[in-house]
Amino acid sequence: MSRIPHTGEAHSQGIGQRLNWLRAGVLGANDGIVSTAGIVIGVAAATTARGAILTAGVAGLAAGAMSMAAGEYVSVSTQRDTEKALLAKEERELREMPEEELAELTEIYRAKGLSPELAREVAVQLTDHDALGAHAEAELGIDPNDLTNPWHAAWASMLAFTIGALLPLVAILVVPVSARVWVTAVAVAIALAVTGWASARLGGARVQPAVLRNVGGGVLAMVVTYGIGALVGTQL
Repeated sequence: MSRIPHTGEAHSQGIGQRLNWLRAGVLGANDGIVSTAGIVIGVAAATTARGAILTAGVAGLAAGAMSMAAGEYVSVSTQRDTEKALLAKEERELREMPEEELAELTEIYRAKGLSPELAREVAVQLTDHDALGAHAEAELGIDPNDLTNPWHAAWASMLAFTIGALLPLVAILVVPVSARVWVTAVAVAIALAVTGWASARLGGARVQPAVLRNVGGGVLAMVVTYGIGALVGTQL
């Protein structure tokens, strides 16, 4: 009798990588919220000039977004180069020592609990179907048809950071001077609660600790930068 996958359970190829991109997007937005909020609140503590706050906020947004994009591109490019090198090595071994590679794949499936005979049969059939794919997945945990893409990572990180950074920047500019810091702080805390909830749900972790950590860290950052801005602003 055929079994139906559990509701909400993903079985498609590449789901792990897509979840990684989602987590990276949530974290990128979180970084944009916290870092830009810290900048604009720190500047707002030193001056009420809207132009100065706007300049600092936009500069922080641009610098942070570019830094996130460059960092992700370099990191993922290194990962992709490593994956390609490992695949090339595996392809060479399959060409030069097919019997040893078949024995290695058989042992992997035997170690997972299959009988020696069944493990051998599975290894043979998978090798006949797609030798490189079978060995890469079993030995290296790599799907040759779904390698990481550094450009996707860079653009996703830049976009996520920018979206997150826009919230505190817009909030502090549209609110009257007397309430701008408090309104921005509340908006940031709510946004951080949402990103904390999202990261917990994506990772299958408990929501409450993730939200408290996220909001607590963001509030601490805003308090510190506000204190620095107020201190520096009174001395200049």
